[in-house]
Amino acid sequence: MKRQVSLEEISDGKLYELNDMVKADCNGCKGCFSCCKGMGQSIVLDPFDMFQITSNLNLKFEQLIGDKIELNVVDGIILPNLKMTGVQEQCGFLNAQHRCSIHSFRPGICRLFPLGRYYENHSFRYFLQVKECKKENRSKVKVKKWIDIPNIKENELFIINWHYFLNDIQQKIQENSNTLDIRSINLFLLNHFYVTPYNAEEEFYKQFNNRLEQAKMALM
Repeated sequence: MKRQVSLEEISDGKLYELNDMVKADCNGCKGCFSCCKGMGQSIVLDPFDMFQITSNLNLKFEQLIGDKIELNVVDGIILPNLKMTGVQEQCGFLNAQHRCSIHSFRPGICRLFPLGRYYENHSFRYFLQVKECKKENRSKVKVKKWIDIPNIKENELFIINWHYFLNDIQQKIQENSNTLDIRSINLFLLNHFYVTPYNAEEEFYKQFNNRLEQAKMALM
């Protein structure tokens, strides 16, 4: 989801790499779950997020829609996001103690927080959001330790490829909105990258790359 703000407005003005130290460690978020409620439609899920959730919960994409996940238009493309529910509009994956029930395989946006990604030159770096996290006295932690995901360089490459592929599709839709069947494009993207199950016994990234090449041939 693109944010129409300057980096200076929302960050400490620095850009971080994986081995940099950043003041992001919330020390277990003791007694706080502010970032797990009232987030609207902003926790957009990429194909790896969905693979992690469905394979770990042994559920299909269709079983999660309407309950824990919903579909919304993001910059012209229909994508899934975590659904906020109840009076407090909190994430459906919070348990009775207001702790994340999928913490070990939580979505990438949740792993990052309070960090964000700044994309440029077909790559990205990380930045620290200074107004979002309610937790005070955060500790310094190495970026890659904070994100805490296996094969992190391969994950970064996936994120880059997915981000810029969506950018290309969004641009194509904007430039050809009168001639393209946008509904068919969105249905293809949802089915191709989300609904059609990935093999949990095989490496995700190889499967995704195959699907990405197929999608480029079909849509670009």
